[in-house]
Amino acid sequence: MSQPPKTALITGGSRGIGRECALRLAQAGYNVCITYISKPEQARETCSEIENRGGQCSAFQLDMGSREAISEFFAGEIRDKVDLQVLVNNAGMTQDGLLVRMKPEQWENVIRVNLTGPFTCLQQAAKIMMRSRYGRIINLSSVTAQTGNAGQANYTSAKAGIIGLTKTAAQELAPRNITVNAVAPGFIDTDMTGSLPEDIRNRFLEMIPLKRLGTTRDVAACVAFLASEEAGYITGQVLGVNGGLYM
Repeated sequence: MSQPPKTALITGGSRGIGRECALRLAQAGYNVCITYISKPEQARETCSEIENRGGQCSAFQLDMGSREAISEFFAGEIRDKVDLQVLVNNAGMTQDGLLVRMKPEQWENVIRVNLTGPFTCLQQAAKIMMRSRYGRIINLSSVTAQTGNAGQANYTSAKAGIIGLTKTAAQELAPRNITVNAVAPGFIDTDMTGSLPEDIRNRFLEMIPLKRLGTTRDVAACVAFLASEEAGYITGQVLGVNGGLYM
């Protein structure tokens, strides 16, 4: 009986940071599974690029705000189907607003997608990885989790929760040779930040000691390292990819 392919799962892997992580992990020899919530054409483009480079990629639509959908996805597409060695919890969303005006659904939606969703993925992945006594879990946090950010009480709370989740999971899973780390990007040049007014972008640039925006490749390089054998003695850590930015 042949062994299932070693696989990396990247949530929100169709664009931005997630897409670059998928490309890097495919380059490192993993079969890649990516999830997306909308715009299947972007997911197909990402898979096509990986396949054109000689890799393997599968894309799945997944609502990260639904614990039931995540559990069904792992049961139907991951468990006993692939050798899951890497999980990159990348998918997320924003619904910004000043805290005194923030509607309950704005808070609940962001916490559900950005914290409860990653927790559920981590929980499901850990059950699989514990059986094989190997795994690499990388959670995407944010520099705002460490600094706060006006207008993002929901987002910063979720990303701060990711750091706490990472440190706790690292302690619980270390005996099974599973590492759990977080990457906290700073101001990264993505579609989301590209829509900001020029004066706001310039203000952030002035605050970054390296005087440039980060790239998705900067973040993916750190994710790929934490997923590698060389990072086997690193767990429970938060790696900032921020050009020195601490607001």
